[in-house]
Amino acid sequence: MDDKYWYLKRCELFEQLDGAQIARLETQSQVRIFDRKSLVYLPDDESDSVLLLVSGRVRIYHITTEGKEALLAFIDPGELFGELSIIGQAEREEFAETMEKSQIVKIPGQVIRDLMAENPDVTLGVTKLIGLRRQRFERRLKSLMFQPNRDRLVFLLLELAERYAVLHPDGIALRIRLSHQEMANIIGSTRETVTVVLGDLQQEGLLEVKRRQVILKNMERLASSIGAKPPDISGGVSNRTVRTGDS
Repeated sequence: MDDKYWYLKRCELFEQLDGAQIARLETQSQVRIFDRKSLVYLPDDESDSVLLLVSGRVRIYHITTEGKEALLAFIDPGELFGELSIIGQAEREEFAETMEKSQIVKIPGQVIRDLMAENPDVTLGVTKLIGLRRQRFERRLKSLMFQPNRDRLVFLLLELAERYAVLHPDGIALRIRLSHQEMANIIGSTRETVTVVLGDLQQEGLLEVKRRQVILKNMERLASSIGAKPPDISGGVSNRTVRTGDS
C-alpha cells in the first residue's frame, strides 16, 4: 500500500478496505492542520462529513444553559469523530476543539455510507463506534447523578486509566494531562473542589500529582473506595515506563 495512505490505514475502521477503496477514500478526503485551541466545528455547523484525527488530540464539549462547559469526550489519533453525520444528523450539536496542534482528515459522509454499502465490516465498525461512544456517555452520566464530588472524580480517573494508562515506578500514570479546571468540566464540579479532592486522595496515599501528571498508586483501593472494580487496563496499558518529569 502506498505510504501516502498511511493515515487512513491507521484507523481501525478502514483496516479491511482493499487498495481501490482506500485510494478512492483518499482522493475524496481533505487533510488540514489545526493549531492548538482551534475550533474544528461549532454547534449548528453543517454536519456533512466525518473527521479522522491523524495526530494531536481533540476534545468534544457543549455549553450548558448555565453557561458552563461540559466535556463529553477526548479524541486520540486514529479515531473518527463527528460520526453522527453518517446516520443523517444535519447539524453539529457540540464543539470540537484541538487540545494541541492536530492533523485532521475530513471525509464526506456520503463516502462512508458508500463504503458501508460495499463492506459489511465498515457497517459493523460504524455501529460499534456509535454504540461505544453512547455507552461512555451513559456511564459518565450515571456517575454524575446523585454522586458526591469525590466519587465523580475517582470515577473519572478510573475511566481515564482504561485509555491512558502507562507503567510508572510508583504505580500507573495517566498519559493524558488535564488541568484541575478541565477535570472539573468533565465531572460537573469546580476547579477549587477538584483541587481539594485531589489533595485528600494524595494524603490517603491513593494517588500522586506531579506537574499535572496523575499517578494512581493503588488502583484497587481507589476503585473500592467508591464501590467499583478496578478498570481492565491489560489491553491498553503502555509498556513504556514513565518517570516523573517525562513528557
